[in-house]
Amino acid sequence: MTPTKITPAALRAMKSRGEKIAALTAYDCPMARLLDEAGVPFILVGDSLSMVVLGFPDTTHVTMADMEHHTRAVARAKPQALVVADMPFRSYETVTSAVENAKRLVAAGAEAVKAEGGRAIIEQVRAIVAAGIPFCGHLGMLPQHVLEEGGYKVKGKIETEHQALLADADALVAAGAFAMVLELVTRPVAAEITKRIPIPTIGIGAGADCDGQILVTPDLLGMLPWFNLKHVKPKLNAAEQMRTVVREWMDEVKAARAR
Repeated sequence: MTPTKITPAALRAMKSRGEKIAALTAYDCPMARLLDEAGVPFILVGDSLSMVVLGFPDTTHVTMADMEHHTRAVARAKPQALVVADMPFRSYETVTSAVENAKRLVAAGAEAVKAEGGRAIIEQVRAIVAAGIPFCGHLGMLPQHVLEEGGYKVKGKIETEHQALLADADALVAAGAFAMVLELVTRPVAAEITKRIPIPTIGIGAGADCDGQILVTPDLLGMLPWFNLKHVKPKLNAAEQMRTVVREWMDEVKAARAR
């Protein structure tokens, strides 16, 4: 049977059926193919590539050119999964720039875009949706604001944050978002938002009550041993396996030269 192409509507249908959504990141064609062959329905070309691939300390360094380049690489895998691309730092400060840059990502192969914020960017969201581009929201801890906030902080612990998150979620739904990521939101607030809105919530460090979960794939595979993240339990120790294989191969090379 021919696999069915995943669409934003398909993800909303998964929520209505109570079917959990598994989402992972990809930054290149081989990883996108592997994730797609595993059946992952939602592939994010995340601006996390700033740290994971490009070696920067946070996501504020990644550019539109970077995002276009990696989106093209992922799109070449022609996955059945929905390909969503992050709008990078300062690429959606105005309505005009938001629409122009969202169109650039779609031209590069994205089937939807994601940006951080709720009511603060709601006009940009409306304009992107009006342009016919599916939009995924991102609430809670906003990595692109890490410098001004002084670090990565859990959101929803105090009542003002709680109410702001509810208002932002409602605003994104009203503006036409098809899903939203909830990052580092307290579990009770994430659960409340998930029950409150008709579109899927995709959690990361926000508890198990969300409609789905997303992780940075190298974190899941244990490829980044230099970082210790509380919300991730690696399923592999790929970094050590890779080092072992490389050393074995180097020994084979040296042994062959000795003969």
